[in-house]
Amino acid sequence: MREPPWMLVTHHQGDPAKAEVGVAVGGEVRRAPEELAGRTLLEVLGEWDTLAPLLRGLDPDRLDPVEGAVLLAPLRFPPKVLCAGANYYAHLAEMGVPRPEGPVEPYFFFKPPTTSVIGPGDAIVLPARAGRKIDWEVELAAVIGRRCVDVPVERALEVVAGWTVVNDVSSRDLLDRAHAVAPPFGHDWVSAKAGDTFCPLGPGIVPAWMVDDPQDTALRLTVNGVVKQDSSTADMVTPIAELIAAASRAVTLEPGDVLATGTPAGVGFPRGDFLAAGDEVVAEVDGVGALRNTVSEREDVSWVR
Repeated sequence: MREPPWMLVTHHQGDPAKAEVGVAVGGEVRRAPEELAGRTLLEVLGEWDTLAPLLRGLDPDRLDPVEGAVLLAPLRFPPKVLCAGANYYAHLAEMGVPRPEGPVEPYFFFKPPTTSVIGPGDAIVLPARAGRKIDWEVELAAVIGRRCVDVPVERALEVVAGWTVVNDVSSRDLLDRAHAVAPPFGHDWVSAKAGDTFCPLGPGIVPAWMVDDPQDTALRLTVNGVVKQDSSTADMVTPIAELIAAASRAVTLEPGDVLATGTPAGVGFPRGDFLAAGDEVVAEVDGVGALRNTVSEREDVSWVR
């Protein structure tokens, strides 16, 4: 997978409370240009229309390197993390779902932005319960740069500031509720999708103009070096522009919102293949970056943390 020419990142030098915006180039973090100094990446996105023209002419070779930089999630607390479900034809097939005929109204769910989001190098923490079935899902995610509602499909990509990688970690054992009060409540999307650390995001945000065609971009996910998912966004049921338009009809989209666009075939559930402590997961999108996370057991099982 190709690395982007550069990406915007959030980093610190030993104290996460002093996190700041930086520019990552070829694995090295450099100081942000002075126009971005003192801002969080969320604040940068809030002024995207003003700052984007300055970034288009950025020469990262002129920026000073940051010694000992440690990456965090580029958006530590995005306003919303909105995920599109069942949005790749091959993924539907592997889950035993018939191929839909004609347009499909997208299905969305949320992940809690303050407790599920983790960054590159952070651990996906397995829940302390028997029978857990924790799965992976590589996704291309759009990062919103303009507040919008009811955006037309033909203008939907204009509200995208950039792109990042999301791993939509899922508890397959909790999706079906055995004793639901009624059939409409038979699926528990909160329990299945919203777990702590279940939204690895990053490693940075690649400005939208650097990705030639987000609708024809390769994705891949490996576990311990073994390829599990290897596909392209061209296999999407609902294209990205239509997803954004549909999402903006449901909720107002704001700068810093993250919209994950669905996962391709190759998840573990159909094969009974799930994450275990000690695994390393690498989720990649061509031209956007590689997001690496380890997997660990939960150590603190106290009721208050």
